[in-house]
Amino acid sequence: MEKLNRRKFIRGAAAAATAFGFQVVPSRVFGANDRLVLAGIGTGGKGASDIEGSFGAGFEIGVLCDVVNAEKYPNLDGRAKAIGGTRKKFPNARFYEDWREMLEAEKGKVDAVTVSTPDHVHAFASIAAMRAGMSVYCQKPLTHGIWEARAMTKVASQTGVVTQMGNQAHAGQHMRRMVELVRSGIIGDVTEVHCWTNRPIWPQGMAAFPAGEEAPKHINWDLWLGPAPQHDYNEKIMPFNWRGYWDFGTGALGDMACHVMDMAYWSLELGSPTSVSAEHGGATEVSPPVWATITYEFPARDKRPPVKFVWYDGNMDAVFDEKTWKLVSKDNPNSPPKQPNQPPKDITEGQPIDEGKGYGTIMIGSRGKLWYQRDKDNWMVKPSSILDGAKYVEPFIPRARGHNPHNEFYDAVKAGDPKMALSGIHQSGPFTEMVLLGNLAIRVGKKIEWDAANLKCANAPEADQFIKRQYRAGWDLKVDL
Repeated sequence: MEKLNRRKFIRGAAAAATAFGFQVVPSRVFGANDRLVLAGIGTGGKGASDIEGSFGAGFEIGVLCDVVNAEKYPNLDGRAKAIGGTRKKFPNARFYEDWREMLEAEKGKVDAVTVSTPDHVHAFASIAAMRAGMSVYCQKPLTHGIWEARAMTKVASQTGVVTQMGNQAHAGQHMRRMVELVRSGIIGDVTEVHCWTNRPIWPQGMAAFPAGEEAPKHINWDLWLGPAPQHDYNEKIMPFNWRGYWDFGTGALGDMACHVMDMAYWSLELGSPTSVSAEHGGATEVSPPVWATITYEFPARDKRPPVKFVWYDGNMDAVFDEKTWKLVSKDNPNSPPKQPNQPPKDITEGQPIDEGKGYGTIMIGSRGKLWYQRDKDNWMVKPSSILDGAKYVEPFIPRARGHNPHNEFYDAVKAGDPKMALSGIHQSGPFTEMVLLGNLAIRVGKKIEWDAANLKCANAPEADQFIKRQYRAGWDLKVDL
Protein backbone atom coordinates (compact mmCIF):
# COMPACT_ATOMS: atom_id res chain seq x y z
CA MET A 1 0.00 0.00 0.00
CA GLU A 2 1.06 3.58 -0.63
CA LYS A 3 2.79 5.36 2.24
CA LEU A 4 1.18 8.65 3.24
CA ASN A 5 2.30 11.70 5.13
CA ARG A 6 0.00 13.22 7.77
CA ARG A 7 -1.79 15.54 5.35
CA LYS A 8 -2.54 12.78 2.87
CA PHE A 9 -3.51 10.43 5.68
CA ILE A 10 -6.09 12.87 7.01
CA ARG A 11 -7.33 13.63 3.50
CA GLY A 12 -7.65 9.90 2.96
CA ALA A 13 -10.06 9.66 5.85
CA ALA A 14 -12.33 12.19 4.19
CA ALA A 15 -11.87 10.66 0.76
CA ALA A 16 -13.15 7.33 2.01
CA ALA A 17 -16.65 8.65 1.48
CA THR A 18 -15.99 8.44 -2.24
CA ALA A 19 -14.06 5.20 -2.02
CA PHE A 20 -16.83 3.37 -0.17
CA GLY A 21 -19.82 5.66 -0.44
CA PHE A 22 -22.09 3.40 -2.45
CA GLN A 23 -25.67 2.34 -2.00
CA VAL A 24 -26.17 -1.41 -1.69
CA VAL A 25 -28.56 -2.61 -4.38
CA PRO A 26 -31.50 -4.30 -2.64
CA SER A 27 -32.46 -7.86 -3.44
CA ARG A 28 -35.96 -6.74 -4.38
CA VAL A 29 -37.92 -8.35 -1.63
CA PHE A 30 -40.34 -5.58 -2.60
CA GLY A 31 -41.18 -4.63 -6.16
CA ALA A 32 -39.31 -1.76 -7.76
CA ASN A 33 -42.36 0.48 -7.62
CA ASP A 34 -43.62 -0.60 -4.20
CA ARG A 35 -43.73 2.03 -1.47
CA LEU A 36 -42.77 0.92 2.00
CA VAL A 37 -45.29 2.12 4.56
CA LEU A 38 -44.15 3.40 7.94
CA ALA A 39 -45.99 4.05 11.19
CA GLY A 40 -44.58 6.58 13.62
CA ILE A 41 -45.08 5.69 17.30
CA GLY A 42 -44.40 8.96 19.11
CA THR A 43 -44.74 12.00 16.86
CA GLY A 44 -43.32 14.98 18.78
CA GLY A 45 -39.74 15.98 19.55
CA LYS A 46 -37.43 13.21 18.36
CA GLY A 47 -40.44 11.39 16.97
CA ALA A 48 -41.12 14.24 14.56
CA SER A 49 -37.56 14.19 13.23
CA ASP A 50 -37.55 10.38 12.97
CA ILE A 51 -40.75 10.46 10.95
CA GLU A 52 -39.50 13.25 8.68
CA GLY A 53 -36.17 11.47 8.26
CA SER A 54 -37.98 8.26 7.33
CA PHE A 55 -40.08 10.13 4.79
CA GLY A 56 -36.94 11.62 3.27
CA ALA A 57 -35.40 8.16 3.05
CA GLY A 58 -38.31 6.90 0.94
CA PHE A 59 -40.99 5.64 3.31
CA GLU A 60 -44.65 6.49 2.85
CA ILE A 61 -45.93 7.80 6.19
CA GLY A 62 -49.14 5.83 6.47
CA VAL A 63 -49.83 5.95 10.21
CA LEU A 64 -49.18 8.29 13.13
CA CYS A 65 -49.62 7.22 16.74
CA ASP A 66 -49.36 9.34 19.88
CA VAL A 67 -50.88 9.55 23.35
CA VAL A 68 -51.32 13.28 22.66
CA ASN A 69 -54.29 13.90 20.37
CA ALA A 70 -53.28 17.36 19.19
CA GLU A 71 -55.85 17.54 16.41
CA LYS A 72 -58.74 17.15 18.85
CA TYR A 73 -57.40 20.11 20.87
CA PRO A 74 -55.79 22.46 18.33
CA ASN A 75 -55.03 25.39 20.67
CA LEU A 76 -51.91 23.85 22.17
CA ASP A 77 -48.37 25.10 22.57
CA GLY A 78 -44.89 23.70 23.17
CA ARG A 79 -44.29 20.07 22.28
CA ALA A 80 -48.00 19.36 21.97
CA LYS A 81 -48.15 21.96 19.21
CA ALA A 82 -45.22 20.25 17.49
CA ILE A 83 -47.15 16.97 17.56
CA GLY A 84 -49.97 18.73 15.77
CA GLY A 85 -47.45 19.96 13.23
CA THR A 86 -46.45 16.41 12.38
CA ARG A 87 -50.06 15.52 11.67
CA LYS A 88 -50.41 18.55 9.40
CA LYS A 89 -47.35 17.50 7.41
CA PHE A 90 -48.88 14.06 6.81
CA PRO A 91 -52.63 14.73 6.64
CA ASN A 92 -53.42 11.42 4.93
CA ALA A 93 -51.83 9.31 7.65
CA ARG A 94 -54.23 7.31 9.80
CA PHE A 95 -54.08 8.31 13.47
CA TYR A 96 -54.21 6.19 16.63
CA GLU A 97 -53.72 7.02 20.29
CA ASP A 98 -52.95 3.44 21.34
CA TRP A 99 -50.01 1.80 19.57
CA ARG A 100 -51.32 -1.65 20.56
CA GLU A 101 -54.56 -1.04 18.66
CA MET A 102 -52.58 0.36 15.76
CA LEU A 103 -50.32 -2.68 15.45
CA GLU A 104 -53.32 -5.00 15.46
CA ALA A 105 -55.31 -2.96 12.94
CA GLU A 106 -52.38 -2.23 10.61
CA LYS A 107 -50.79 -5.67 10.55
CA GLY A 108 -50.04 -6.52 6.93
CA LYS A 109 -50.42 -2.88 5.89
CA VAL A 110 -47.38 -1.36 7.60
CA ASP A 111 -43.82 -2.45 6.82
CA ALA A 112 -41.91 -0.59 9.52
CA VAL A 113 -42.30 1.58 12.60
CA THR A 114 -40.32 4.23 14.38
CA VAL A 115 -40.46 4.00 18.18
CA SER A 116 -39.74 7.45 19.60
CA THR A 117 -41.43 7.19 22.98
CA PRO A 118 -40.02 7.62 26.49
CA ASP A 119 -37.54 4.88 27.38
CA HIS A 120 -39.92 2.80 29.50
CA VAL A 121 -42.11 2.00 26.46
CA HIS A 122 -39.34 1.16 23.96
CA ALA A 123 -39.20 -2.59 24.52
CA PHE A 124 -42.98 -3.05 24.62
CA ALA A 125 -43.75 -1.20 21.40
CA SER A 126 -40.70 -2.60 19.58
CA ILE A 127 -41.27 -6.24 20.50
CA ALA A 128 -44.96 -6.03 19.64
CA ALA A 129 -44.10 -4.48 16.26
CA MET A 130 -41.50 -7.14 15.49
CA ARG A 131 -43.99 -9.88 16.34
CA ALA A 132 -46.43 -8.20 13.94
CA GLY A 133 -43.83 -8.59 11.19
CA MET A 134 -42.82 -4.93 11.13
CA SER A 135 -39.25 -3.68 11.01
CA VAL A 136 -38.30 -1.37 13.88
CA TYR A 137 -36.28 1.85 14.13
CA CYS A 138 -36.13 2.48 17.90
CA GLN A 139 -34.63 5.50 19.57
CA LYS A 140 -31.75 5.21 22.01
CA PRO A 141 -31.34 3.79 24.54
CA LEU A 142 -32.79 0.70 22.95
CA THR A 143 -34.49 -0.24 26.21
CA HIS A 144 -35.18 0.97 29.73
CA GLY A 145 -33.57 -2.06 31.35
CA ILE A 146 -30.88 -4.70 30.89
CA TRP A 147 -33.21 -7.72 30.72
CA GLU A 148 -35.32 -5.89 28.14
CA ALA A 149 -32.28 -5.41 25.88
CA ARG A 150 -31.60 -9.15 25.95
CA ALA A 151 -35.29 -9.83 25.28
CA MET A 152 -35.35 -7.49 22.28
CA THR A 153 -32.21 -9.12 20.91
CA LYS A 154 -33.88 -12.53 21.12
CA VAL A 155 -37.13 -11.40 19.47
CA ALA A 156 -35.25 -9.63 16.67
CA SER A 157 -33.38 -12.85 15.94
CA GLN A 158 -36.57 -14.92 16.07
CA THR A 159 -38.59 -12.66 13.78
CA GLY A 160 -35.85 -11.78 11.30
CA VAL A 161 -37.15 -8.25 10.75
CA VAL A 162 -34.82 -5.30 10.18
CA THR A 163 -34.00 -3.28 13.27
CA GLN A 164 -32.01 -0.15 14.02
CA MET A 165 -31.29 1.93 17.09
CA GLY A 166 -31.44 5.70 16.70
CA ASN A 167 -27.85 6.58 17.59
CA GLN A 168 -27.61 8.58 14.38
CA ALA A 169 -23.85 9.11 14.15
CA HIS A 170 -23.37 5.34 13.78
CA ALA A 171 -24.34 5.80 10.13
CA GLY A 172 -22.01 8.75 9.58
CA GLN A 173 -18.88 8.77 7.47
CA HIS A 174 -16.86 10.24 10.34
CA MET A 175 -17.59 7.47 12.83
CA ARG A 176 -17.18 4.63 10.36
CA ARG A 177 -13.83 6.00 9.22
CA MET A 178 -12.66 6.32 12.82
CA VAL A 179 -13.65 2.71 13.53
CA GLU A 180 -11.53 1.66 10.55
CA LEU A 181 -8.55 3.69 11.75
CA VAL A 182 -8.74 2.42 15.33
CA ARG A 183 -9.01 -1.19 14.19
CA SER A 184 -6.05 -0.64 11.86
CA GLY A 185 -3.92 0.24 14.89
CA ILE A 186 -3.53 3.99 14.48
CA ILE A 187 -2.83 4.32 18.23
CA GLY A 188 -1.81 0.72 18.83
CA ASP A 189 -3.44 -1.56 21.39
CA VAL A 190 -6.12 0.42 23.24
CA THR A 191 -6.20 -0.05 27.02
CA GLU A 192 -8.28 2.93 28.20
CA VAL A 193 -11.26 4.93 26.95
CA HIS A 194 -12.71 8.09 28.52
CA CYS A 195 -16.09 9.51 27.42
CA TRP A 196 -18.06 12.41 28.87
CA THR A 197 -21.24 14.47 28.48
CA ASN A 198 -22.58 17.68 30.01
CA ARG A 199 -25.97 16.01 30.57
CA PRO A 200 -28.22 16.08 32.52
CA ILE A 201 -29.66 19.39 31.35
CA TRP A 202 -32.99 18.38 32.93
CA PRO A 203 -33.79 17.89 36.65
CA GLN A 204 -32.24 14.91 38.41
CA GLY A 205 -31.62 14.11 42.04
CA MET A 206 -35.15 14.74 43.38
CA ALA A 207 -36.18 12.74 46.41
CA ALA A 208 -39.88 12.50 45.55
CA PHE A 209 -42.30 12.80 42.66
CA PRO A 210 -44.02 16.17 42.21
CA ALA A 211 -47.55 16.59 43.51
CA GLY A 212 -50.19 15.16 41.21
CA GLU A 213 -52.23 17.29 38.82
CA GLU A 214 -55.15 16.57 36.57
CA ALA A 215 -53.88 15.45 33.18
CA PRO A 216 -54.89 17.71 30.28
CA LYS A 217 -57.71 16.35 28.15
CA HIS A 218 -55.49 15.97 25.10
CA ILE A 219 -53.18 13.50 26.91
CA ASN A 220 -53.96 9.82 27.47
CA TRP A 221 -51.95 9.68 30.70
CA ASP A 222 -52.71 6.06 31.54
CA LEU A 223 -51.40 4.97 28.16
CA TRP A 224 -48.35 7.22 28.53
CA LEU A 225 -47.55 5.39 31.79
CA GLY A 226 -47.86 2.05 30.01
CA PRO A 227 -45.85 -0.59 31.91
CA ALA A 228 -44.46 1.88 34.47
CA PRO A 229 -45.75 2.11 38.07
CA GLN A 230 -48.79 4.27 38.71
CA HIS A 231 -48.00 7.96 39.20
CA ASP A 232 -50.11 11.07 38.84
CA TYR A 233 -49.55 13.43 35.94
CA ASN A 234 -47.41 16.52 36.35
CA GLU A 235 -45.79 18.72 33.71
CA LYS A 236 -42.55 18.29 35.68
CA ILE A 237 -42.57 14.74 34.29
CA MET A 238 -44.09 15.04 30.83
CA PRO A 239 -43.26 15.96 28.09
CA PHE A 240 -39.46 16.20 28.58
CA ASN A 241 -38.26 15.68 32.15
CA TRP A 242 -39.23 12.00 32.40
CA ARG A 243 -35.53 11.33 31.65
CA GLY A 244 -34.74 12.18 35.26
CA TYR A 245 -37.02 9.55 36.87
CA TRP A 246 -35.93 5.93 37.25
CA ASP A 247 -39.47 4.69 36.51
CA PHE A 248 -39.48 6.29 33.04
CA GLY A 249 -35.96 7.20 31.97
CA THR A 250 -32.34 6.17 32.29
CA GLY A 251 -30.73 9.48 33.25
CA ALA A 252 -27.79 11.14 31.56
CA LEU A 253 -26.07 7.80 30.99
CA GLY A 254 -28.99 6.27 29.09
CA ASP A 255 -29.72 9.47 27.22
CA MET A 256 -26.21 10.08 25.86
CA ALA A 257 -23.93 7.05 26.23
CA CYS A 258 -25.41 5.22 23.23
CA HIS A 259 -24.17 8.21 21.23
CA VAL A 260 -20.89 9.07 22.91
CA MET A 261 -19.56 5.59 23.76
CA ASP A 262 -20.54 4.16 20.38
CA MET A 263 -17.36 4.58 18.35
CA ALA A 264 -15.06 3.14 21.01
CA TYR A 265 -17.36 0.22 21.84
CA TRP A 266 -17.82 -0.60 18.15
CA SER A 267 -14.19 -0.25 17.10
CA LEU A 268 -12.86 -2.34 19.99
CA GLU A 269 -15.64 -4.97 19.76
CA LEU A 270 -15.82 -4.97 23.54
CA GLY A 271 -18.77 -7.21 24.30
CA SER A 272 -19.69 -7.42 28.00
CA PRO A 273 -17.66 -6.08 30.94
CA THR A 274 -16.70 -8.28 33.86
CA SER A 275 -17.18 -5.54 36.46
CA VAL A 276 -18.70 -2.06 36.76
CA SER A 277 -18.31 0.51 39.53
CA ALA A 278 -19.77 3.98 40.01
CA GLU A 279 -19.04 7.14 41.94
CA HIS A 280 -21.89 9.64 41.90
CA GLY A 281 -23.72 12.43 43.68
CA GLY A 282 -27.41 13.09 44.27
CA ALA A 283 -28.97 9.77 43.27
CA THR A 284 -32.19 8.82 45.08
CA GLU A 285 -34.76 6.03 44.96
CA VAL A 286 -36.72 8.25 42.55
CA SER A 287 -34.04 9.79 40.37
CA PRO A 288 -30.60 9.24 38.81
CA PRO A 289 -27.63 11.25 40.10
CA VAL A 290 -26.70 14.83 39.21
CA TRP A 291 -23.21 13.58 38.30
CA ALA A 292 -21.61 10.18 37.87
CA THR A 293 -18.26 8.62 37.03
CA ILE A 294 -18.66 5.00 35.96
CA THR A 295 -15.84 2.54 35.30
CA TYR A 296 -16.39 -0.53 33.13
CA GLU A 297 -13.70 -3.24 33.10
CA PHE A 298 -13.51 -5.39 29.94
CA PRO A 299 -11.43 -8.57 29.68
CA ALA A 300 -8.81 -9.32 27.04
CA ARG A 301 -10.30 -10.45 23.71
CA ASP A 302 -8.26 -12.60 21.31
CA LYS A 303 -4.97 -10.69 21.03
CA ARG A 304 -6.39 -7.46 22.44
CA PRO A 305 -5.56 -6.34 25.98
CA PRO A 306 -8.08 -5.62 28.74
CA VAL A 307 -9.78 -2.22 28.53
CA LYS A 308 -10.81 0.23 31.24
CA PHE A 309 -13.72 2.35 29.96
CA VAL A 310 -14.65 5.40 32.06
CA TRP A 311 -17.83 7.47 31.67
CA TYR A 312 -18.31 10.96 33.12
CA ASP A 313 -21.56 12.95 33.23
CA GLY A 314 -23.07 15.98 34.92
CA ASN A 315 -21.51 18.83 36.89
CA MET A 316 -19.66 18.41 40.16
CA ASP A 317 -21.28 21.52 41.67
CA ALA A 318 -24.84 20.55 40.69
CA VAL A 319 -27.65 20.17 43.21
CA PHE A 320 -31.38 19.76 42.71
CA ASP A 321 -33.42 22.81 43.74
CA GLU A 322 -36.95 21.79 44.72
CA LYS A 323 -38.22 25.38 44.57
CA THR A 324 -37.40 25.85 40.87
CA TRP A 325 -37.32 22.12 40.01
CA LYS A 326 -33.97 22.68 38.30
CA LEU A 327 -30.33 21.79 38.70
CA VAL A 328 -28.40 24.74 40.13
CA SER A 329 -24.90 25.39 41.42
CA LYS A 330 -24.43 24.57 45.09
CA ASP A 331 -22.24 27.68 45.26
CA ASN A 332 -24.89 29.97 43.76
CA PRO A 333 -28.51 28.78 43.62
CA ASN A 334 -29.30 31.52 41.11
CA SER A 335 -26.82 30.07 38.63
CA PRO A 336 -26.71 26.83 36.64
CA PRO A 337 -23.93 24.33 37.45
CA LYS A 338 -20.55 25.24 35.98
CA GLN A 339 -18.10 22.52 36.99
CA PRO A 340 -18.33 19.77 34.33
CA ASN A 341 -17.38 16.26 35.35
CA GLN A 342 -14.68 15.37 32.83
CA PRO A 343 -11.50 13.29 32.62
CA PRO A 344 -8.56 14.48 34.73
CA LYS A 345 -5.87 16.70 33.26
CA ASP A 346 -3.35 13.91 32.89
CA ILE A 347 -5.82 12.33 30.45
CA THR A 348 -6.89 15.50 28.58
CA GLU A 349 -3.39 17.06 28.56
CA GLY A 350 -4.97 20.49 28.57
CA GLN A 351 -6.52 20.04 25.14
CA PRO A 352 -9.86 21.80 24.34
CA ILE A 353 -11.59 18.48 24.65
CA ASP A 354 -15.07 19.22 23.38
CA GLU A 355 -15.01 22.67 21.75
CA GLY A 356 -18.29 23.61 23.37
CA LYS A 357 -20.12 20.45 22.33
CA GLY A 358 -20.35 19.16 25.87
CA TYR A 359 -19.25 15.60 25.04
CA GLY A 360 -16.31 13.72 23.59
CA THR A 361 -13.98 10.71 23.67
CA ILE A 362 -10.32 10.08 24.40
CA MET A 363 -8.80 6.67 23.62
CA ILE A 364 -5.40 5.66 25.01
CA GLY A 365 -3.30 3.13 23.14
CA SER A 366 0.20 1.72 23.16
CA ARG A 367 1.31 4.23 20.50
CA GLY A 368 -0.54 7.35 21.65
CA LYS A 369 -3.90 9.03 22.27
CA LEU A 370 -6.89 9.78 20.06
CA TRP A 371 -9.33 12.67 20.66
CA TYR A 372 -12.68 12.20 18.92
CA GLN A 373 -16.01 14.04 18.51
CA ARG A 374 -18.88 11.93 17.19
CA ASP A 375 -20.44 14.68 15.04
CA LYS A 376 -17.45 16.82 14.10
CA ASP A 377 -14.55 15.71 11.91
CA ASN A 378 -11.84 17.20 14.12
CA TRP A 379 -10.11 14.12 15.46
CA MET A 380 -6.56 14.42 16.72
CA VAL A 381 -3.76 12.07 17.77
CA LYS A 382 -0.78 12.64 20.06
CA PRO A 383 2.03 12.37 19.38
CA SER A 384 1.27 13.55 15.86
CA SER A 385 4.40 11.77 14.67
CA ILE A 386 2.52 8.45 14.71
CA LEU A 387 0.93 9.55 11.43
CA ASP A 388 4.29 10.16 9.73
CA GLY A 389 4.71 7.55 7.06
CA ALA A 390 1.43 5.87 7.98
CA LYS A 391 -0.11 3.69 5.32
CA TYR A 392 -3.49 4.53 3.85
CA VAL A 393 -6.21 2.34 5.38
CA GLU A 394 -8.60 1.03 2.79
CA PRO A 395 -12.25 1.44 3.86
CA PHE A 396 -13.84 -1.85 4.88
CA ILE A 397 -17.12 -0.81 6.55
CA PRO A 398 -20.07 -0.30 4.14
CA ARG A 399 -21.30 3.30 4.03
CA ALA A 400 -24.95 4.28 4.47
CA ARG A 401 -26.61 6.06 1.57
CA GLY A 402 -25.97 9.73 2.22
CA HIS A 403 -24.36 8.68 5.53
CA ASN A 404 -27.88 8.82 6.93
CA PRO A 405 -29.37 6.36 9.46
CA HIS A 406 -32.89 6.56 8.06
CA ASN A 407 -31.59 5.82 4.57
CA GLU A 408 -29.68 2.83 5.88
CA PHE A 409 -32.78 1.53 7.66
CA TYR A 410 -34.97 2.04 4.59
CA ASP A 411 -32.49 0.29 2.29
CA ALA A 412 -32.20 -2.66 4.69
CA VAL A 413 -36.00 -3.00 4.89
CA LYS A 414 -36.26 -2.79 1.11
CA ALA A 415 -33.64 -5.51 0.74
CA GLY A 416 -35.02 -7.62 3.59
CA ASP A 417 -31.52 -7.80 5.07
CA PRO A 418 -31.16 -7.03 8.82
CA LYS A 419 -27.35 -7.01 8.59
CA MET A 420 -27.43 -3.95 6.31
CA ALA A 421 -28.57 -1.84 9.27
CA LEU A 422 -25.27 -1.65 11.13
CA SER A 423 -26.83 -0.35 14.36
CA GLY A 424 -29.37 -3.15 14.30
CA ILE A 425 -30.20 -5.00 17.49
CA HIS A 426 -27.44 -7.54 16.77
CA GLN A 427 -25.10 -4.61 17.60
CA SER A 428 -27.21 -2.20 19.66
CA GLY A 429 -28.77 -4.81 21.95
CA PRO A 430 -25.49 -5.90 23.60
CA PHE A 431 -24.30 -2.27 23.49
CA THR A 432 -27.38 -1.08 25.41
CA GLU A 433 -26.94 -3.89 27.95
CA MET A 434 -23.40 -2.70 28.57
CA VAL A 435 -24.35 0.96 28.90
CA LEU A 436 -27.17 0.32 31.38
CA LEU A 437 -24.90 -1.69 33.66
CA GLY A 438 -23.65 1.70 34.82
CA ASN A 439 -27.10 2.52 36.19
CA LEU A 440 -27.19 -0.90 37.83
CA ALA A 441 -23.95 -0.12 39.67
CA ILE A 442 -25.41 3.21 40.82
CA ARG A 443 -28.59 1.61 42.14
CA VAL A 444 -26.90 -1.33 43.84
CA GLY A 445 -24.39 0.99 45.47
CA LYS A 446 -21.24 -1.07 45.02
CA LYS A 447 -18.94 -2.52 42.40
CA ILE A 448 -20.75 -5.29 40.57
CA GLU A 449 -19.23 -8.48 39.18
CA TRP A 450 -21.17 -9.16 36.01
CA ASP A 451 -22.18 -12.60 34.72
CA ALA A 452 -23.38 -11.67 31.24
CA ALA A 453 -24.40 -15.19 30.23
CA ASN A 454 -26.92 -15.42 33.06
CA LEU A 455 -27.77 -11.71 33.46
CA LYS A 456 -26.70 -11.84 37.10
CA CYS A 457 -24.44 -9.95 39.49
CA ALA A 458 -22.39 -12.66 41.14
CA ASN A 459 -21.75 -10.51 44.20
CA ALA A 460 -25.07 -8.67 44.41
CA PRO A 461 -28.29 -10.74 44.26
CA GLU A 462 -30.18 -7.58 45.25
CA ALA A 463 -29.48 -6.32 41.72
CA ASP A 464 -32.13 -8.66 40.27
CA GLN A 465 -34.91 -6.15 40.98
CA PHE A 466 -33.17 -3.61 38.73
CA ILE A 467 -32.07 -6.02 35.99
CA LYS A 468 -35.70 -6.98 35.31
CA ARG A 469 -38.25 -4.55 36.71
CA GLN A 470 -41.80 -5.25 37.78
CA TYR A 471 -44.44 -4.08 35.30
CA ARG A 472 -47.82 -2.61 35.99
CA ALA A 473 -50.71 -5.08 35.96
CA GLY A 474 -51.75 -5.97 32.43
CA TRP A 475 -48.29 -5.41 30.92
CA ASP A 476 -45.98 -8.30 30.06
CA LEU A 477 -43.39 -8.75 27.32
CA LYS A 478 -43.93 -12.53 27.24
CA VAL A 479 -40.30 -13.35 26.45
CA ASP A 480 -38.51 -16.35 27.95
CA LEU A 481 -34.74 -16.03 28.16
